[in-house]
Amino acid sequence: MTTYDLVIRGGTLVTASGRTLADLAIIDTRIAALLESGADASAKRTIDATGRHVLPGAIDVHSHHREPGFTHKEDIVTATSAAAAGGVTTSFAMPNVQPPPNTLERLDGMLALYDQRSIIDWNVNAAATIPDQFPSMASRGIAAFKVFMVVDTGRDYPHMPGIGVHDHGELLGIFEAVGETGLPLMVHPHDQGLMSHIEQGYWQRGERDARAYARAYSAYDGIIWDTAVAVLLRIQQATGTPLHLLHTQSSGVIEQLRRAKAAGQRVTAEVNPWALFLGNDWATIERLGSYALSYYVPEHNTEPLWTALNDGTIDLVSTDHAPHTRDEKEPGWTDGWKAHTGTPSTQFYVPLLLDAVHRGLISIERVVELVATAPARVFGLARKGRLEVGCDADIAIVDLEADFEISDDIVLSKIGWTPYAGSRVRGVVETTIVRGQVVYQDGHVVGQPGWGRQARPEGIGKREQPPTSSKE
Repeated sequence: MTTYDLVIRGGTLVTASGRTLADLAIIDTRIAALLESGADASAKRTIDATGRHVLPGAIDVHSHHREPGFTHKEDIVTATSAAAAGGVTTSFAMPNVQPPPNTLERLDGMLALYDQRSIIDWNVNAAATIPDQFPSMASRGIAAFKVFMVVDTGRDYPHMPGIGVHDHGELLGIFEAVGETGLPLMVHPHDQGLMSHIEQGYWQRGERDARAYARAYSAYDGIIWDTAVAVLLRIQQATGTPLHLLHTQSSGVIEQLRRAKAAGQRVTAEVNPWALFLGNDWATIERLGSYALSYYVPEHNTEPLWTALNDGTIDLVSTDHAPHTRDEKEPGWTDGWKAHTGTPSTQFYVPLLLDAVHRGLISIERVVELVATAPARVFGLARKGRLEVGCDADIAIVDLEADFEISDDIVLSKIGWTPYAGSRVRGVVETTIVRGQVVYQDGHVVGQPGWGRQARPEGIGKREQPPTSSKE
């Protein structure tokens, strides 16, 4: 009889396609067998998951860990600890750090840090601003490149020089160059020209607080998002480069996505928790000010976002985890343009989605697709995101019936606060397992820095039929 390293007994396994009462057996780092519930199986260790649901671990492909350069906000250990507590087993770091990973040398430095310090599996999205660096950076096993279409006004963070491109010709060249690597290009959409005009109007009227900032970024029913996405989709159509669109938040963007997908374009999109649970309520903006911004998503967008999540127009949910200190948020009460933009969420986004299941907004199978199966598929992580034999044993065991109150005193992120404090949610992550190793259990992070490994894409190659471009 085979002796397994770990057997998770008595739980309900949840996949994107359904639920099964079964035992899950692990050897070393992989799922070795799915056994009939209660089957006689020899194991070095067992976990009793009776009455619990067993999910593939979440894959967060958009998270700001702040190291190197801004470790007063967060670092790799604290970010991946918070992620582990939230059922996240793989997290992709973003490039707005110092120095930004826009060259091979800088990227290698970041990869070395993660290899030493991450508790969960990881990757690093390189900054797509120096095209002649793309081939060598792609060879390091990154899963995507990223570019920001934004320049900050009145501050030098979080969108500092070295990571942003606003000129459409430069963007076209970046799409062409990334396309040669076969990797996706993540883009933070933003129409800088329109935003510069809009914000000048607010400033001339003497309106600069967090409420003015919120209204400016949502002005004209999301015009800065809609126009930027229109440009990106047209460039994607021209180049064929896979585009992953960040910060989906307006009805206009959703409709553009539907048309692009119907036309067969290689575009995927994500939504972030703040668009569903935080910044979509003006009363929250009034109450929390810059602590609730990320962005204000006017309430009429909420139902279309949930519809798009359920019908597949939006492919996945990622956190955009963006920790900032209270000192960096406080200026927003008088000047929203001086407060750092972004909100933390990696520890709580899975429970928030599980709570949405109870509220009838989404099915648990769809949640698994959005947070695990789809991210793995989009970014080529062939052995992640599924509870199947041969896949990495990345698992979150959750109690769907238990509830808890989100509060600052349970926050593991270095900043020590959460904008979701006071929310009561139904759905508790009890255990998180990364490649067969328990990293979080019963309210405690037990994983060790350095256990995490780079989650490298497989099966992503150069495009088969590149369209005609100006270079050809």
